[in-house]
Amino acid sequence: MKMTSLFAATCVAAASLVTAQSALAQAAPAAAAQAPISHGPAIPGVCVVSLEGAIGASTVGKYVQTRLGQIGTQVQAELTAEQTAINNAAKALDAQKGTLDQASFDKQAADLQLRANAYQRKGQLRDREMQATQQKALGRVGQELDPVIRTAYQQSKCSLLLQRDALVIANPAMDITGAVVTGLNAKITQFAFDREHLDQPAPAAQSGK
Repeated sequence: MKMTSLFAATCVAAASLVTAQSALAQAAPAAAAQAPISHGPAIPGVCVVSLEGAIGASTVGKYVQTRLGQIGTQVQAELTAEQTAINNAAKALDAQKGTLDQASFDKQAADLQLRANAYQRKGQLRDREMQATQQKALGRVGQELDPVIRTAYQQSKCSLLLQRDALVIANPAMDITGAVVTGLNAKITQFAFDREHLDQPAPAAQSGK
């Protein structure tokens, strides 16, 4: 099924949720110091919306960010424990260097190197899994957001909807982001998801009779 352009846009906005929230937090003090702007009259039928702002301000968007943080903490704990075990094994082997014959030392050192290499590959795998997890979770938010935006567009009698984050300044009277956040909060607040596992083999295709 081909995605509509609106759904594609919401997915792009969802993928930048974490960085967008950080940027908004950093920009807030500077924005507060600026003098208020006098806007011209709102243009009838022209609306603006911040997709990133809507996701970041929504209950489900905050939940996704929190859940991703929890999963990331679990991954970090797993990798840290394994790294500590490898480091301890390396120290123990180094302490035995004077008592082991060369062949035994070389064998244990080679085995330890294999563990270190496997650990490095696991770290790279977990990084890809976290990226896939974020993409899938925020893609779900984008799917939920798409019809909410359409509803807010119709209820506000818009004829043209612009992405607020792509504009320099717009009259707040034309902004439907608040309505989108309200609609999204009423539709969904959270959903269960866990880390994607990319190391699981794909199911074998069934052969035809």
